[in-house]
Amino acid sequence: MERHLLPQRRRRSREIALQLLYTLDLRPDELPASVLGTFPMDSEDPEVVRYAKELVFGVWSERVAIDTLIRTYIVNWRPERMVVVDRVAVRMALYEGSVAKTTPLAVAISEAVELAKVFGTEESGRFVNGVLGRIVRALEGLGADGDEGERKKRDEGVPEDTSHGE
Repeated sequence: MERHLLPQRRRRSREIALQLLYTLDLRPDELPASVLGTFPMDSEDPEVVRYAKELVFGVWSERVAIDTLIRTYIVNWRPERMVVVDRVAVRMALYEGSVAKTTPLAVAISEAVELAKVFGTEESGRFVNGVLGRIVRALEGLGADGDEGERKKRDEGVPEDTSHGE
């Protein structure tokens, strides 16, 4: 039974976290702890609250690095131009799936798309899916070592430089 309830609890945690991160995004001078106090969580399952807090504090503390990732792989598009809900959903998916690695990336993306559909605009689901898909494809293209140039050399059959500067 516990296993069956976990996805619903995680979904509820993400809904709460999305709303709190939305508030923080609009009021960047606020601290996550103060914003958490504004959300009525007395009737929520303690596990839901725990994971929501983990997401809020984690995403908020890593938002600059996550936004840099977005800027790096989404050409001619800045996070500041995104609808706030879309930006928060993308940040949460990248945090859960790539930074904290608490959730498989495919699941994090699917959850972000669903949240964007519920809380965002008519186009939010497709937009979030497209942004995350593009970033994931770019990251996968880097390979395990994270070096795109070395990956291209291997793929193109270019031999590695073994001269060591001699």
